[in-house]
Amino acid sequence: MNKNQTIFEFLHEMDLVTNNLIIQWTQMFNENLGITHILVLRHLKKNGKSRPSDIAKNLGLTPPSLTHLSEKLIKKGLSIRLRDDEDRRILYLDITDEGLKILEKAQEIGIQLRTQLFNKLTEEELTQLFRIYEKLNH
Repeated sequence: MNKNQTIFEFLHEMDLVTNNLIIQWTQMFNENLGITHILVLRHLKKNGKSRPSDIAKNLGLTPPSLTHLSEKLIKKGLSIRLRDDEDRRILYLDITDEGLKILEKAQEIGIQLRTQLFNKLTEEELTQLFRIYEKLNH
C-alpha cells in the first residue's frame, strides 16, 4: 500500500468517526438544532455580543447562512438582536439564559459521546493519539 492510499484511507476513517459522532449527537440532543447553531451559541458565550458579520467570518459561514441560523436561534429564544447604542444601524447578536442552558446541554452530550468513543482505547493508544494530534497541529 502506498503512502497516498494510506493517507486517504486514514482521512476516510476520521471522517466516518466524525460523521457517526454527529449523527449520535443529533439523535441524543433532540432540540431541532444543528451543530452549526451550537457553534454560533458557543461563539456568543465566548465572545459576548457580536456583529453577525464577525460571527460568520469567525465560523467560516456566509452572511446569508448566518442570518438563517440566527433567525432560528432568535425564534427559539436562544439569542437576541441588540442595536448599538451609538449607531442604531449596527446590529449585534447575543446569547440568552435559555441559549446558555441549551449550549450546556449540547456540550454535555458531546463530552458523553467522546468519552464513550475514547473509552474504547487503551491508555497507551490515547497517549499515541494525543501525540499524533499534537504533531499534526504544529
